[in-house]
Amino acid sequence: MAERNFRSQLTGSFSSPSKGNPTVAMVEAGYRHARLDARFINCDVKPANLEAAVRGAVAMEWVGFNCSLPHKVEVIKYLDDVAESASIIGAVNCVAIQQGKLIGHNTDGKGFLSSLRSVTDPKGRKIVLLGAGGAARAIAVELGLAGAAHLTIVNRSREKAEAIAKLVTEHTQATASAEGWSGDYAVSRDAEVLINATSIGLGDPDALPNIDLDSLREGLIVADVIPNPPVTRLLREAKQRGCTTLDGLGMLVNQALVGTELWFGQKLDGAVMHKTLADIFAQD
Repeated sequence: MAERNFRSQLTGSFSSPSKGNPTVAMVEAGYRHARLDARFINCDVKPANLEAAVRGAVAMEWVGFNCSLPHKVEVIKYLDDVAESASIIGAVNCVAIQQGKLIGHNTDGKGFLSSLRSVTDPKGRKIVLLGAGGAARAIAVELGLAGAAHLTIVNRSREKAEAIAKLVTEHTQATASAEGWSGDYAVSRDAEVLINATSIGLGDPDALPNIDLDSLREGLIVADVIPNPPVTRLLREAKQRGCTTLDGLGMLVNQALVGTELWFGQKLDGAVMHKTLADIFAQD
């Protein structure tokens, strides 16, 4: 008689606050569909307790965990190794535990890249990136590593935009430049992709980044990292003007797909996970 196993493989997320994070529902839906005996535990970990939480995950033989705000930089000091892009970005949001060793990854940019490739290959593209926060930094590095021709980083603080542009030019084959953001930004005619990597629009279907809407044109790809609402006002305005649009749900799902593959060596069903998130956000 086969030995019965009542021990699930453990994964989860360390962040604070954590109660509003829907990743647990999305990932566990993927686990169930794959008949994977695993759990995803959403943990509220205060900054003072991060080291103890990491050591606890190792002690309990977790497969891996996500790190969200405010831990993406601080967690690095407790890791054994960091993947190339995460090292360049300077932040980790996904940790794989392999034979007791902690390996840090950054799936923010990789998740966006996978989503973008559903509509276009970024190789050789001229791309405008709005914002200079953590998401913009990760996306810029991954786009550079993927062979983008040129990145224009647009931000109210030009200094922050210049820091990302420098990171891209020093660590990838892409060129990059920075522009200050004041008034309504007009997207240049030679830009092929526009990405909103700011938080403008999160939870507010009427919020719109300061964009010259007349500069949105047919043939331009417009992407938003905002997952809730999935269809932001920027995407609605872009679609009305003939642009190809890409919502933030795909980035969120693909982040999880990349992370869970690092943990288990297999891909979950993205469609199942996407539907779970879409249903959650539709209820908000």
